[in-house]
Amino acid sequence: MIQGVFQIAASALSAESLRITLSSQNLANADSINSPEGGPYKRRLPVFTSRAVYGEGGEPVGLGVAAAAVVTDSSAPRKTYDPGNPLADQQGLVSKPNVNPVNEMVDVLEAARVYQANLAAIESAKSAMLSAINMLY
Repeated sequence: MIQGVFQIAASALSAESLRITLSSQNLANADSINSPEGGPYKRRLPVFTSRAVYGEGGEPVGLGVAAAAVVTDSSAPRKTYDPGNPLADQQGLVSKPNVNPVNEMVDVLEAARVYQANLAAIESAKSAMLSAINMLY
């Protein structure tokens, strides 16, 4: 049963690691107005799904989390007036990434807190396991 706790928490650690990575990439590209795909960079978001976690005997012990996909945010790019920019349109507007640095930092902080909570769950399960072993001897 404790092994299930480790597997469930590990799946959450992996998910939050992906979330932090994507938010970091979004922040790094917040000013990228010319991406390889053409146009401004588009914010990337993880999509998570639940997945069964199985014990040693193959029996389900709970639900973990897994990344189902990484999707691009379909919201419209921000427009700024910069007629001297070679990437400006006919009205002098430049399309900028749909990345809000404040939202990305909040996502990073939230993901870090969830990551820490799962590390604490692993540590608690480890302590419980060690206490049980110590009672046997």
